[in-house]
Amino acid sequence: MPPNPLWRRPIFVLLAAALIAFIAFGIRQSMGLYMRPISDGLGWGREILSFALATQNLLIGLAAPFFGALADKWGPPKTLALGGVIFACGIFTMSQATAPGIMFTGAGLMAGLGLGACGMPLILATVSQVAPSDKRSFWVGITTAFATGGQLLVVPASQSVIASIDWVTALLFLSVMAAMIVPIALSTAAVITPETGKDTTLNIHDALLEAWNHNGFRLLTTGFFVCGFHVAFLAIHLPAYVHDRCSVPGLGATALMLIAFFNMIGAWSSGWLAGRYSKKYLLSSIYTARAAVMTAFVMIPTTGTTVIVFACLIGLLWLSTVPATSGLVSQIFGLRYMGMLYGIVFLSHQLGAFLGVWLGGRVFDATGSYNAVWWVAIALGIASALIHLPINEKPVARLVTP
Repeated sequence: MPPNPLWRRPIFVLLAAALIAFIAFGIRQSMGLYMRPISDGLGWGREILSFALATQNLLIGLAAPFFGALADKWGPPKTLALGGVIFACGIFTMSQATAPGIMFTGAGLMAGLGLGACGMPLILATVSQVAPSDKRSFWVGITTAFATGGQLLVVPASQSVIASIDWVTALLFLSVMAAMIVPIALSTAAVITPETGKDTTLNIHDALLEAWNHNGFRLLTTGFFVCGFHVAFLAIHLPAYVHDRCSVPGLGATALMLIAFFNMIGAWSSGWLAGRYSKKYLLSSIYTARAAVMTAFVMIPTTGTTVIVFACLIGLLWLSTVPATSGLVSQIFGLRYMGMLYGIVFLSHQLGAFLGVWLGGRVFDATGSYNAVWWVAIALGIASALIHLPINEKPVARLVTP
């Protein structure tokens, strides 16, 4: 028989998922560039947009388990496409905002719900379900690397449009990009069948109960809170922090681009390592390294050189937690409800993201400095490194072959 065409092979799902991650994550990670132009241009303090973006992060987490369960009924293609529609409408609403309430609706509520459906939890769950078992972590690493590849390109594009035209036009450009998620998601329907990932007859209630009673799931969920705090605080507030302490034009955008570039290396490497070595020890090492890098950064003078070195190092650690974290979920509990279970773990991540974004704006407006938040981030990194060590990585009994 002739081989299946590309669009009917699992590799096509990997390519489509990587492109969706490229768009969704690239847009999301460019939001920090809008902090100063929107807050200054509309006469708001930084806490207003910080709160809207913090709410976006929170809603991504709250919505992810729901859309993961919905994907089990509808299938990932339709669920991802729905997310693309809501996300595009949210960015468009954000571009037209003239009052805090409208900005909160677009940037916070709509964008958050949209990304809950077309963001990383469901994307990674979909890739995991179609990937060969021996390449699952590696494929997740590739998808994660593409996500920050989007950051690498969308951030400078946004910065260029903001500088040459205005932030409204830049957001309109992003809303068109977000709308492209819809046809890309629907194109995978030929590969993903109703039986894809159905490795158990366990119902949703029993799957949730099984996970909650597993000590490793609770520890993994707790530890991922710290990743969300780190990534969201840096993504939203690092450009402003760099501008405040080292007034080099474009340095904040350059830092985000370097983080994205080095994350592509870090995420790919993490996916490779997670397929070969203990995932919990890999996670503990990553959080320890994050704490060390941030400690060095805040203790030495901020210069163009130190910002660039910090961005490169933290980029290697940026989303390198994702392949190991998602890999532990599928390794311990299987694939059937991975979208929902990883969505719950990701909810903890987004609770951390909410706190990191909001606390950054709140502390800065109150004190004129981000220093206290940096030290909280360092302490959390050390705590998360310890939290992952007791996790039992063995699959649950029902997945073990007799």
